[in-house]
Amino acid sequence: MTIRALLAATALSLAAFPAVAEFALDSRYIDADGDMVADIPTDASELVDPDTLIFAYTPVEDPAVYAEAWADFITHMEEVTGKKVQFFPIDSNAAQIEAMRAGRLHISGFNTGSNPLAIACAGFRPFAMMAAADGSYGYEMEIITHPESGITKIEDIKGRTLAFSSETSNSGYKAPSALLQANYNMVAGTDYTAAFSGKHDNSVLGVANKDYDAAAVANSVMNRMIERDAVKADQIVSIYKSETFPTTGYGVAHNLTPELQEKIKEGFFSFNWEGSSLAEEFSKSGEEQFIPITFKDNWTVVREIDAAMGVSYACQ
Repeated sequence: MTIRALLAATALSLAAFPAVAEFALDSRYIDADGDMVADIPTDASELVDPDTLIFAYTPVEDPAVYAEAWADFITHMEEVTGKKVQFFPIDSNAAQIEAMRAGRLHISGFNTGSNPLAIACAGFRPFAMMAAADGSYGYEMEIITHPESGITKIEDIKGRTLAFSSETSNSGYKAPSALLQANYNMVAGTDYTAAFSGKHDNSVLGVANKDYDAAAVANSVMNRMIERDAVKADQIVSIYKSETFPTTGYGVAHNLTPELQEKIKEGFFSFNWEGSSLAEEFSKSGEEQFIPITFKDNWTVVREIDAAMGVSYACQ
């Protein structure tokens, strides 16, 4: 049964959680066209056109790996925009969102679960996502364990420790929490102990090294780690695999000038993947191009999970 069917067919609904408002932007942003993302300001005094563009990828265990992976893309973006582009390593989803909200981050890839909060609280305008050559995209949430754990099915997690990445993560917290409660009547703190590793990479490593009994992870991250020998495939056993979710959404801060936003979009969609450092890393999870997306359409199931989990988009 899919996550969406679980939410519709069980008691896991808004009635089971504290009341939560529908998705809405923070009061500092305007959405006059109804596309669910912040409009570009019409007042020229509110627009920015920085000499150096700061780019960040979603938090990972080893930022150095991804600084190298994004090197060719950054060079291309500099050529298209005519500006210096700097890769900025991020420690956490919260720090990434705060950096964009404060104007210190201009281009970014936010993970699946962080997209709604980044859009609501930081004025993030996503427009692209990685996809395979045939246009297919996304990843699955997997619940994994190690071969010596004695865990062979979801029910075996009862009384054990399950690692999540962070509370903003779709596959690393929200989707598996919904699944466990809806289909198995298992609640963190009552039926199992929840641990938070901070990042998917940490969760995968924690299971491989037997620090955690089990973990909920994005399999795109896990597969790339296996491909580059950060972990061995035989250190991991998967006991659950979800439906496909949209992956990292790429976009810009809402208040960049319209002309600059268009050049940045051009930089994404004109990038030649063949033989690039980006292809070398992301081909490990089957990704070979950027495709256009919209938050309103592509993130529907994620917003449904957030609603069922009682997630609030209140900004600090």
